[in-house]
Formats: sequence, C-alpha cells, structure tokens
Amino acid sequence: MTDLVDGHAATEYALALPYRTDRRSPLRWVLSHIRRHFWLVPVVAIGAFGNAALAGVVPIYGGEAFDAVKAGLAGTLSAPDVRAVVLRAAWLIILSQALRAVLQLGRNFGSEVLGQRLERDTRDELYASLLGKSMTFHGRQTVGDIMARATNDVREINLMFNPGLNLAIGSSMFLIIPIAFAPRIHPQLVVVPVLFLVAYTWAVRRYLRQLAPITVAVRQRFGRLNSHLTEVVDGIEVVKGAAQERAEIGRFGALANAYRQAFVDQGEREARYLPALFMGLAISAGFAQAAWLLRLGAISTGDLVAFMGLLSLFGFPTFTSLFSFSQVSSGMASAARILQLINLETDLDQNVGGHAAPISGAVRFAGVDFGYNDDQPVLQQLSFDIKPGQTVAIVGQTGSGKTSLTRLINRIFDTQRGQVLVDGVDVRDWDLESLRRQIAVIEQDPFLFSRSVAENIAFGRPEASREDVVAAAHAAQAHDFILELPEGYDTVIGERGVTLSGGQRQRLAIARALLTDPRILILDDSTSAIDSATEDRIQRAMVQAAKGRTTLLITHRLSQIRWADLVLVLRGGRLEAAGRHDDLLATCAPYRRLFARMG
Repeated sequence: MTDLVDGHAATEYALALPYRTDRRSPLRWVLSHIRRHFWLVPVVAIGAFGNAALAGVVPIYGGEAFDAVKAGLAGTLSAPDVRAVVLRAAWLIILSQALRAVLQLGRNFGSEVLGQRLERDTRDELYASLLGKSMTFHGRQTVGDIMARATNDVREINLMFNPGLNLAIGSSMFLIIPIAFAPRIHPQLVVVPVLFLVAYTWAVRRYLRQLAPITVAVRQRFGRLNSHLTEVVDGIEVVKGAAQERAEIGRFGALANAYRQAFVDQGEREARYLPALFMGLAISAGFAQAAWLLRLGAISTGDLVAFMGLLSLFGFPTFTSLFSFSQVSSGMASAARILQLINLETDLDQNVGGHAAPISGAVRFAGVDFGYNDDQPVLQQLSFDIKPGQTVAIVGQTGSGKTSLTRLINRIFDTQRGQVLVDGVDVRDWDLESLRRQIAVIEQDPFLFSRSVAENIAFGRPEASREDVVAAAHAAQAHDFILELPEGYDTVIGERGVTLSGGQRQRLAIARALLTDPRILILDDSTSAIDSATEDRIQRAMVQAAKGRTTLLITHRLSQIRWADLVLVLRGGRLEAAGRHDDLLATCAPYRRLFARMG
C-alpha cells in the first residue's frame, strides 16, 4: 500500500471528482459515500421505525377487541358497547396500517435511491482510479479480476443497501416494539423480549464474524473465475490454434467448482443460524409466562392474545436477517475489494504544478538504470543526447531494451537510477499531462477502440474537425483504404481493430499520432506489418511529418536506419555504440554483424 494523503492514495493522474471519500477502511469509505446523500438516511430510519411501531398497533387493538367480544358473550358488556369497541379497534387498525404502508414506501424508496446512487458513485470513483493508475499497476493486475470488481462487486454495494441494510434496519426496529409495548400489558412481560434481544444480538454478531471470511472467499473466487474467463476469451485464437479447448474447459470447471464450494460453505453457515432457535424458545417461554399471569388474574385473555401478537413480531427480524446480514456481509467484502484496488500502490504521480511548456525536442539519458523488477535490470548505465529535430534509430537484438528505453521518455515508467531529461528538465519534474500531450507513441501492435474510424484517429484530439482527420489519414497513407470501408470514416471497427489488417491498424495509429502534432514522435517498429509499396509511401509521409520534431524509430528496416541522423545500438541493456549509420559500419563490429543479419 502506498501512503495516504488525506485518506487518498497518490495516483499517476488525480482525475477530478465532485467529492472526496475516506479510504482508510472499508467501513469509513462506505460511510463517507453515505454522508453525501445523508438526507435519505432519516427517510429510511423514520420509515423503518414507523413501520415497526404501527405493526405493534395491530395486536394491541386486536387484544382489546378480543376482550370486548368475550365480555359480550359473557353478558358483562352490552352488544352496542361491544360493537363500538370492535369498530373503534378496526378503524384504528385500518388507519394505522394505511399510514404504515406510506412510511414503508418511503423507507423502500429511500434505500433504493441510496443504493443506486452509491453504486453510481462507487463505479465513478473506481473508474477514475483505474484511469489514474500507472502502467506498472496495470501490468500487475488481471483484467478479469478488475472487471469483476468494477461490475459484480460494485453491484454488491447497491444490494448491500437494498435489500440488505433496508431489511436489516427495518427488522431491527421490530426488536424494540415488543419491549416498548409489553409493559403496557404487564411489567413482567418485558423479561422474555429483553432476553430474546440479548440472545439475538449475540447470535448475529457471532454469525457475522463467522460469515465474513466466507463472503470474502466467495468474492475472491468469483474474481479468479472471471479473470480466467477473460483471459481465455482474449486468447481464444491461441486456444483454438493449439486445440486446448478441453483443457481450458477443465480449468474453468475447477474454478467454477471452487466458487460453488464457497457458496456451499456460506449455505452451511446460514443453516446453523441460531436466532431461529431463540425465536421458538421466546414464543414458548412468553406463552408460558403470559398463561401463568392469566391464571393469577393479572392479565386478561385479550392481553395474552396481544402479547403473543407482539412476540410474533420477532419473526420478521429473525427470518429476514438471515438474508439481509448475508447481503451486508457480502457488500462489505465487495467494498473491501474495491477499496483495495483503489488504494493499491501506483509508482507515478501526476506532479500537478510541475514544469509545463512547449517541448523543443531535446532528450538526454544520464546514467539511466531501469528494470521492471529490482533484481532484473533491463537498461544499465545508459547515457546519450538527442538534439531537437533529430531522427534517431534504435536497433538491437530482441530483449535488448529498445521499447523500455522509449517508455522512460514519456514517463510510462520511472528510472531506478539516473535521469531522463526533456529539454533539460527531468521528466519527473514535468507536469505529466503536459509532457505526454506532446509525445506520441505508435506501437508495433497498435490498440484501436471499438468506435468509428474517425473517432479512433481523433482520439488524442477529440475536438479535431473532419478535415483535420482526413488530412492526417492522407499523411499516413490510410485515406484510400478508409474510403473502401462500408461507411468510410464513420465505419465502426471491431474491438481492438480485429476487422482490419495489421497494416491498416498501423496506418490508423500513425494518423492518430500525426493528428496530435507531437513534438516527440516514437515509432516502435510501426511499419512491420506494412508491405514494401505502402511502407515507401508512409516513409515519405513520415519524413515530411518528422520535420521540426524529434523522432525515435525502433526498427529493423534498413531504409529507416539509413534515414536516421543518429543510430543507437543496444546490447543487453547497455549502449554498445552511437553514431551515424556509415560511421558505425566502419567502426562498430557488433553493428556490422547486426546490419548483415538485417540485410
């Protein structure tokens, strides 16, 4: 865990939200979300208390009516008087239950609105947090588990409030009413309700302590199941190509069985729910006590009926709490998983208020060491200078650290030792947004969104006009094939651009980069999937686009290496040589061997 600042973990990008939450514990976090909608809490509380209190009216007036009818049958009360008492009791019950229905509607409405708003706010906060995390964070997390937390766990937050807490709060009020009303009948009758409340509270606390690790296991196993499913679907081509369908079904089945077993464990724990036993004992003990008081003449038969009606109110908290507290426990387990993801350490910070200025394009590496793990260095003692406007080719064998080098310039990762400077300023001192907006990276396998062609090109400049988009596509030699698509620039491409060829995806990525007019352009073998004729056209366009900006090429193409002003030769994470192509051929034997293999 990273250090918290005002209860918040430092993030690479602190995306603005209209609220702040207390992230020191899951309970504090949930309560801080509730405080934003606190006006709904009295609505729920008043509705819950009114519902329970008015439910207690029924047995009280029912008992009075019972005594009146019994007196009428015994001849001690006239028929008109009996009718008056019964009608009064009936009308009071009708009116009280009508009001009870209104209050119950308010309680249900308040808890539903509260649950929906917390689900919305939680999802917004988690999404903003995920976008703000560094690449180191995302490289360590599985997409499936993140999706499980962002969908299923967030949904559990909603269900924790409605029906979970809604029923828990509502049922808890039913525990109070028999204790409040029983002394009206006879003071001694308060003993059984109080004893039941004590036993019920002890049993529920014990139940929640035992249930908590089980619900955590359920949520964790669901995350593993979802992670495996996402991974297999994402790599379905590899699975089918290796004929591993049966093996993957077996792995999925094992994970599904583990998830099912967690639910079985939860069911077994719920089956040993003690309040149901205490409820039976309370009814028996209460009836025995009331019957004894009736025998002594201390209460009437109607009082006994009313008291047993009051004890029956314990049935609602007894049987609904089995479900409601399970839902609350599951919701808190989900809240812990979501908060853990939000608070997970991220290696970079946005450095708001840092250096922000137009980039001229000077890049300097000064004694840079870098590795994705501390014990596995990727780059060692790397030092070189790139002048503004230079085109630099980075060459070397696979695994020599070429891509890692470029990721340090736009601060996707930070150096472990040494400095990377842009225009003489350490990239760690730059405002991260200002730095990255002026650097464009075109990957070997570019990512495209499931959106229209125009939206993909304009991703870095969503305000760009259609004319600007078309001009960028022309420069990247993409315009002609775009017009051949069913709806041209408005054609929606498949997820990750799977409906396009590799060369088409790369040309769209180049157009996207050129549209942002970057001051530093990084191309990571970005013409590897393009045929020679198309590459020639793109290269001419890139020569024009590179004018006035610093360009770094990770390439194995001889034509691009010859084009470069400076060639950096990497070997085992170290800078083997640096210079112009012709000079290196004459002075650097490793470069000659590498160049010979390229040829």
